[in-house]
Amino acid sequence: MKFIVSSSSLLKHLQQISGVINSNTVLPILEDFLFEIEDRKLSIVATDLETVMRVQMEVESKVNGRVCIPSKILIDSLKNIADQPLTFNIDTNFAVEITSDNGKYKVMGENPDNFPKEPGSDDTTAFTMPSSALVTAINKTLFAVSNDDLRPAMTGVFFELSKDYIQFVATDAHRLVRYKRTDVACPKNESFIVPKKPLNLLKNALPDNDDPLTISYNSNHLFVSHGTTQLICRLIDARFPDYKVVIPTDNPYKLVVNKGDFQGALRRVSVFSNKSTNQVALNISGSELQMAAQDVDFSFEGNERMNCTYDGEDLQIAFNARFLIEMLNAAETSDVKVELATSTKAGILKPTESEDNEDLLMLVMPLMLNN
Repeated sequence: MKFIVSSSSLLKHLQQISGVINSNTVLPILEDFLFEIEDRKLSIVATDLETVMRVQMEVESKVNGRVCIPSKILIDSLKNIADQPLTFNIDTNFAVEITSDNGKYKVMGENPDNFPKEPGSDDTTAFTMPSSALVTAINKTLFAVSNDDLRPAMTGVFFELSKDYIQFVATDAHRLVRYKRTDVACPKNESFIVPKKPLNLLKNALPDNDDPLTISYNSNHLFVSHGTTQLICRLIDARFPDYKVVIPTDNPYKLVVNKGDFQGALRRVSVFSNKSTNQVALNISGSELQMAAQDVDFSFEGNERMNCTYDGEDLQIAFNARFLIEMLNAAETSDVKVELATSTKAGILKPTESEDNEDLLMLVMPLMLNN
């Protein structure tokens, strides 16, 4: 088997899917890319048994064939080769010889029959949505996903499908993000949980534009297809918590602050907070917001004040500053609105304006005040 391919184009495609490969794999063949050539089209596949990612590209080739090539040495070598055509020669023992303008490199490939098979896409339900809508949804929810493996349902993003909208929810029990799109119609009302890793891979592989992409799913797997890129991942088999019960329906006090100023102040003040809680206390009265953090163990203390627009009774409430900073990143308006009730009730963060077909709600649980 022999084919000719551009070095830079090959590297770009490999880097797109190399994130699938884990550094410490159970099976040595999982450290390889599977190369498959059919009718002058090269498909490259990477898998970790839970997630499969495939890209396609055109190559010069007269024969069809398959081979597994170790990923690390292939990517490391391509990074150091200037853009030029490379010739790959693979013999019957799967030895791979790569020839460039002024070099020859050899690497031992593996038998492609040992590479894990892809899950079948039987009984799937499919719908389309703009690529940018999925990228935005991932960016706005992924940071709130839990890393606690003891609660598997929270280690992914909950996709809630309806004929009128699609909703993405993520929570780690301390904060919650719900992002809704009304410009996407799904065939039926269903829901599933998608793990964090494939969503991270999609976020980096998909373009942030209006290209349509196809999402299909069955009871075990999610399939996402865009142009020459495909991703398959196993869904999390767990029940997502009933998040609707934790969203307060009436938080009467409304605080509006400039997002950039608020974020900057939180960053500065939180430097002086306790490293395990990141606690910053907010003291709101009239049109002034005061932020205070302290770490009693080291006698650190930081205070700042800023202007705000506030409608409600004077209130003192404490939050994890890191959570607030990450949530403010997800709001893309110059001002943000914080809805509050008491010092023990969850606060709700929203952008002051949103696009017609979007709705973003972020909830954060308060911390006990250090009096």
